[in-house]
Amino acid sequence: MTETPPPDAETELAGALQEAAEFRQQGRATINDIARIAKVSKKTVSRVINESPLVKPRTRHLVKAIIAELGFTPDPQARALALRRSFLIGLVYDNPSPQYVVNMQRGILDGLEATDFQLVLRPVNRADADVQDRLKQFILQHKPFGLILPPSVSEDEELAAMMRAHEVDYVRIASVELDTPGRMIRTHDAEGAAQAARHLCALGHSAIAHIHGPESFRSAHERRSGFIRGLTESGRSLPADMIVEAGYTFDSGLLAMEKLLYARRRPTAIFAGNDEMATGAYVAVRKAGLRIPEDISIVGFDDTPIAARLWPALTTVRLPIREMGRAAAKLLLDQAAGKEPEDLLSFSPEIVVRESTAPPPAN
Repeated sequence: MTETPPPDAETELAGALQEAAEFRQQGRATINDIARIAKVSKKTVSRVINESPLVKPRTRHLVKAIIAELGFTPDPQARALALRRSFLIGLVYDNPSPQYVVNMQRGILDGLEATDFQLVLRPVNRADADVQDRLKQFILQHKPFGLILPPSVSEDEELAAMMRAHEVDYVRIASVELDTPGRMIRTHDAEGAAQAARHLCALGHSAIAHIHGPESFRSAHERRSGFIRGLTESGRSLPADMIVEAGYTFDSGLLAMEKLLYARRRPTAIFAGNDEMATGAYVAVRKAGLRIPEDISIVGFDDTPIAARLWPALTTVRLPIREMGRAAAKLLLDQAAGKEPEDLLSFSPEIVVRESTAPPPAN
């Protein structure tokens, strides 16, 4: 929104714009020229450029008007030096689902559109003993403007403490509330999983199994607990022999499905903790000579692009990953501008019913 200068500033503004217009004919302006024309310090001009809240509205309007008249474009490297940080936004992730990472990346890039910021990807393995040292080295070497942490990196309290110690802004994305509203986006994974359970129960299934993600991922716990809650609400249960852990990957989903298919009691419906594992389950079912959904119904989680491209199309719980990435980028930029949200930002999943689910076989 354009700020309107007070009446007593009109003369000052007109004189400054006239001087700026005359100077523009002489060549490229610098930040020192802007400061001289506006009769303010170079530091004040820098604060205006970097959207600091420490500048009076009248001064900010005057400086911005002169910048516009001069056609001045701030040098990103100079701005970074002024902030003592680079213009890099880091996406730090330990997520075996490549489509999740791609969707998150696209959302962040959407949020950084028309800014000077650049996105850099930093994959990590939380199981490595030196993961903290490597991230500390990354922070000290590149001085990122901020970091975005999706699950399961977002759940690392030691990492969050290290970033606060080095005054690095960050945003955590997790299925539970872990931080202040300015640094946190919550996804309600448990509620999405409960919707999956209710859907399968409403179709008449009772022999229902669950392929969940790694125990080291809080999202796996949230999705499992939500699924069990949804089953309980519908008068169903989840026996221990109907639960198999996998790794949020295609291959692990295939192996987990094979275990369930050749167990003592074969399920008629499967809830996989993400779409990657659900896709692996598809292959296992087909290899066994069974049909989807006539013999076995399958539900996934995330609603990644592959879900609609499978045959039959996958019923899944939609988590708006790209929108979450866009919101995380905006939240990070708001932190830098000193804007603190009053309420925690959250995204609620919803089930998307397609062709992979149907009532159980009659026999």
